[in-house]
Amino acid sequence: MTITLVAVAAAIINVKAETHTVHFFNNCNFGTPYLRNETGDVLSTGQDYTINGPLVGAIAYLQTGNCGDNGENCTLLQTTLLNGASVTDISLIPPHAFSVPTGFGYYNGCDDEGGDCTSPDDCDVQVSCQADNVDLAITFCD
Repeated sequence: MTITLVAVAAAIINVKAETHTVHFFNNCNFGTPYLRNETGDVLSTGQDYTINGPLVGAIAYLQTGNCGDNGENCTLLQTTLLNGASVTDISLIPPHAFSVPTGFGYYNGCDDEGGDCTSPDDCDVQVSCQADNVDLAITFCD
């Protein structure tokens, strides 16, 4: 009986688990992709980043040598990956400014949903996703 209860409890915990991965494509041939959490800690400098739980208030940008620690002076991508309520947008709100074409797309849920910022005049992008455990691909110079 105890073994059965432990197995049932483990199954329930696994069902409620949440995981998300952020993947980068840097097609610019220069710069370093940065992913930072809401407190400014660097989570990735181009390698895949996987979190077991929600990723709330993260920012990403391509460090070209002109970006501040929070992506100032560069194209900024903001994301929250949260089961049932993910949202990602691209911002040029000052102090951020267009630096490189930047795009994103969800995968493993909400496939084919995403957005692109290809010029300073074409960056009004915000896309939500209600899927659980959705992942995000970010592309620079797409």
